[in-house]
Amino acid sequence: MDIREIAKRAKVSTATVSRTINRVPTVDPKLAKRVWRVVDELGYFPNTQARALVSGRSRILGLVVSEITNPFFPEIVQVFENIAVQNNYEILLTSTGHDPVRMEIAVRRMIEHRVEGVALMTFGMEESLLENLKRRKIPMVIVDVGPPRPLVSNIRVDYQHGIRQAVQHLAALRHHRIAFISGPLRLPSARARLDAFKNAMHELDLPAHDELWVEGTHTIEGGVEAAGRLLSLPSRPTAIMCSNDMTALGVMRKSHELGIHIPHDLSLIGFDNIHISEFVLPPLTTIEMSQAELATLAFNALLAELQRKTPNPNGTEYALETHLILRESTARPKQEADNAKKKKAAR
Repeated sequence: MDIREIAKRAKVSTATVSRTINRVPTVDPKLAKRVWRVVDELGYFPNTQARALVSGRSRILGLVVSEITNPFFPEIVQVFENIAVQNNYEILLTSTGHDPVRMEIAVRRMIEHRVEGVALMTFGMEESLLENLKRRKIPMVIVDVGPPRPLVSNIRVDYQHGIRQAVQHLAALRHHRIAFISGPLRLPSARARLDAFKNAMHELDLPAHDELWVEGTHTIEGGVEAAGRLLSLPSRPTAIMCSNDMTALGVMRKSHELGIHIPHDLSLIGFDNIHISEFVLPPLTTIEMSQAELATLAFNALLAELQRKTPNPNGTEYALETHLILRESTARPKQEADNAKKKKAAR
């Protein structure tokens, strides 16, 4: 089955069939309707690779994520794919696990499949691989990485806004020993979140003791291990902030093992606002970095670059804001709450 048979049955030229299947807008709507009716009747599926060779366009976009098992990324994938389908694009998805070798293989796959653009939702990328894509003039969208450059759209996340809100919230509850569990500091996003925490603590003149900062792994297991270290200190923290929600879930697990009640004995704040954070007990106070908004920004950035006649020499920057979502995992420190009760009873 090929376009000649479709042309014969629809009583149009093969050129009309080709333009219809490739969704060229200048095709007469009546002819296009006849073509699509025959296509449906025959169950015809076009050879996308052949179409790419002829048209020079694959209508495939690459999407690279760090960890498909992390609940933060599936919503990004879902939203990105939904918008792509609406715009007649296919998605080539790959996960790297923060492994530079797998990252290189992923980029090679994208190039081999003649993708028209790549969204790198990895929050960290080897410079050499960026150059590999740039050399082939493939538009990219990345998060928090590198200086402005042609064909690259950079989504800058405002970590400071949400983290400042979280620290201010804890300070208003009269927490002074506030700990922070970061992500792996090889990731620019993890360093940015730690810096934002330290800046927010400094703004409020709160002590940021070195013993209250632990480097984590952005996993539940890493949260368990880091919480074990913090909660075994002679003077343990009254509140813990985490670089992502997965880490916070690990802190919850370790606290449960130690008989530490959240939030009465320990306040806890996560980061990302993954779907499950609303349904754990207690529901997790967290800083939202909208996955849906991030995916939408990434797709629209790629589409804008593909439609641009002349690349912007400095690339294009987009901003994504973060903000605090208050739930039930934060409260006054136990001593403060007890003192408040005594004062109230005395009155």
